[in-house]
Amino acid sequence: MTTIEETIKATTLPVMEAFYTLQGEGYYQGKAAYFIRLGGCDVGCHWCDVKESWDVNAHPRLTLDEIVAEAAKYPGKLAVITGGEPLMHQLDELTNALHNAGIQTNIETSGVCEAVTGYWDWICFSPKKFKAPNPAIFEKAHELKVVIFHPSDFEWAESYAAQMAPECLLYLQPEWSKSETILPLIIEYIKDNPKWRISLQVHKFMNIP
Repeated sequence: MTTIEETIKATTLPVMEAFYTLQGEGYYQGKAAYFIRLGGCDVGCHWCDVKESWDVNAHPRLTLDEIVAEAAKYPGKLAVITGGEPLMHQLDELTNALHNAGIQTNIETSGVCEAVTGYWDWICFSPKKFKAPNPAIFEKAHELKVVIFHPSDFEWAESYAAQMAPECLLYLQPEWSKSETILPLIIEYIKDNPKWRISLQVHKFMNIP
């Protein structure tokens, strides 16, 4: 028998925050987007700038109707599901509801979860050293975005690039606190390895969410 708690979890999601802004990173950089940041993450990146998202029980659970209704209020019909690690949650129904509202679905994920749920127009896969991804993400990702924290991370990035689908776009992004030293290295690396593109957290330069 399904318990009340199980029913609530099946029809709601923990939302840390949701806001309308410009996408600051990757392929969709500069586009208006509605961000839905879901609570819960067990990857544990020490440089994470939203550690308050990690505790899945620390955030209010909203119904799918509530989530989609808020997203639909804005003229930019692009929703970015992020976290935390959003694939900790079953996202089929959320993405269906967003599509039914005429909203494009993008996700940013570390790919560590057992399943890639949801119906996505765009998947940004950003692997983390702290927990290995599920290889199922490799053929599904439209974009590989590797955060470079240390010069040794270039070799690590190449190990993932070799496993992605041929049409997957490849991005290198400096870790924000290390930008002064890492950005020049990325620039030179991309000049020597032009299959890569650069991703900058331009929302931080603009001082927007």
